[in-house]
Amino acid sequence: MRLAVELYGVRLGTLEGKPRTFDFLPTPEAIENFGINSTILSVAIPLSPELRRDHSSRRRNWFAELLPEGDQYSYMLQQGALREGDTLGFLARYGRDVAGALQVWNLDDPGEPQVPARRLLDQKEIRALLEDPLGAPLANDPQAGKSSLGGVQPKVVLAHTDSGWAQAMGGFPTTHILKPQLQEPLDSMIFDEEYGARLARRLGLAELQTELAEFSGLPTLVIERYDRDGQSRIHQEDFNQVLNASGNQKYQEMGGVVSLKRVAETLRRHSPASDLRLLARMIIFAVGIGNLDLHTKNLSLLHPLHGPVRLAPAYDVVPQAHLPNDGRLALAVNGQYRHAAVNRNDLEEELASWRVRNPHGLVTDILEELEAAVVEETPHSGAFAELQAQILSFTRRLLHE
Repeated sequence: MRLAVELYGVRLGTLEGKPRTFDFLPTPEAIENFGINSTILSVAIPLSPELRRDHSSRRRNWFAELLPEGDQYSYMLQQGALREGDTLGFLARYGRDVAGALQVWNLDDPGEPQVPARRLLDQKEIRALLEDPLGAPLANDPQAGKSSLGGVQPKVVLAHTDSGWAQAMGGFPTTHILKPQLQEPLDSMIFDEEYGARLARRLGLAELQTELAEFSGLPTLVIERYDRDGQSRIHQEDFNQVLNASGNQKYQEMGGVVSLKRVAETLRRHSPASDLRLLARMIIFAVGIGNLDLHTKNLSLLHPLHGPVRLAPAYDVVPQAHLPNDGRLALAVNGQYRHAAVNRNDLEEELASWRVRNPHGLVTDILEELEAAVVEETPHSGAFAELQAQILSFTRRLLHE
C-alpha cells in the first residue's frame, strides 16, 4: 500500500510498506519547498533526502499516534473492516481529516483523491450521531467519512458553516468537537470541562471558544478546534509523537518515556522563549484546578505554514480531582505524582529544573490570577456541586502553605 501525505498543499511524502515495517519517504518537492531538515512535519522527523534507518520505528510510531484510542478506535476499526495495528489501512480509510493539517490518502485507490463535501444536519441528526459511537464513530459517514481524532472520551467532529452544522465527507475540514453528557458518575464532566476552559481563557492559556449547547435536549460541550482557522487547517503534533511515546506511555508512570522536563527541553530547542513560561503557567494551572489528566497527548506543538513552531494552547482542561480516579497526575511535578501531595516547593523546583527565571514569582502570580478568576467565575449548575470551592481550596493551599 502507498499512501500520499500532503501538508499545506504540498505532497510531503509517501507511506509505503507493510503494517509493521512501513516507512515515511519524503518527496523532492517537499524538500524543495520547505528545505533540508525542515521541521514543518515534526521536530522529531525533520525532512531529509537520506533517512536514518535506525529511526524507522520512530517514524512509524509518529504516524500511528495520529489514530484514536480506546472504544473510539475499536468502533472505527469495525466500521472500516480493519485489523488492529494496521496503521496504513486506518489512515487510508480515515486520514483525510486528522489532528493538524496532514491529509493522508491511498495512491492506489481509483476513488482518490476525493472531492471534499458536507451534509447539513438538523438537531435530531446531531443527537443521533452523538448517541451512536458504534454506528458513526466521530460522526463518520459509513462510506464517505474520512475523519480521525485522538483521545478516549466519546465525541464527534463536525464542521460549522454559514448554513449551520454539517457532517464532513471526503475530507472536508471539521471545525468543532462535540462531547455529549455522560452517565453517572461522569455526568458532570462536560460542565466541569466548560468551567476549566473558561478559567484557562481568563488566564490567557487558551483563546479557543467552548460553549454548552443542547441538541434535541442532549446537553453537549461544543469546542472550537485550535488546529483550525475557519476552514483552514493548522498543522500540529502532540508530545507522544515528539518524544516517541506510544499509547499509554503518555502517562509518565507507564515506562518513564515522557516527563515535563523532556517537554520543556523540546520547547527550549524549537520554539520561542516565551513558550517555556507558557508551559509553566499551564502546569501551575493544572495543579491548581485538579486537572490530573495533563498527559503528553494533551500537550502539542503547532507548525504554522509561516512563523515558528510554538506550543499549542491549553485544551482538554478538566478539573477532575472529584471524579473516580487514583488521584495521581499523568506527569509528575518534581517527582511527585499524588496531586494532594504536590506543594508550592514542588512547583518551584520543577520550574527551576527547566531553568525558568524567578519560579517563585511565577508560581505566585499564576495562583493569584487563578484565585481571582475562580472567585469571579461561577460553574454551570450541572458541574460538580463543590467544584468552585474545591479549586479555591487547592489554589489557596498552594499559595499559602
